[in-house]
Amino acid sequence: NSDNLFRWSAHLRGPRDTPYENYYFELRIHITKRYPLEPPRIYFVTKIFHPNIHYRTGEICLDILKSEWSPIWTIESTCRAIISLMEIPAEDSPLNCDAGNLLRAEDTLGFTSLARMYTLDFARKDPPDLSDGVVIKSYLS
Repeated sequence: NSDNLFRWSAHLRGPRDTPYENYYFELRIHITKRYPLEPPRIYFVTKIFHPNIHYRTGEICLDILKSEWSPIWTIESTCRAIISLMEIPAEDSPLNCDAGNLLRAEDTLGFTSLARMYTLDFARKDPPDLSDGVVIKSYLS
């Protein structure tokens, strides 16, 4: 099926010194027919407590996936930008208001505790093939 060329999955390892560390998170990637002129649609499959990721839909609020997209971005570099967002959330554009409010109130203990609890409940332990932090596969592979 030629549609499979446009549907990918990625597994991102949670960055060090974050509540996501040592666990991996699955993303779904839909490559549009206009890629690389327009961004891929990427969302989290794994539930995650993060201010810039919608809890139910997995939508990611990241400027390069919207208005700041450039054909220079590859799928891998985009995934690495998502890892950076996991490490340094943008408090000014929350999709998860509860997570955003905790960070804006400087309640880092509350945020970290909830994010770690969600990580333990929904993410998986780091598989051995994620040594560099990103694994991307087409549905054909």
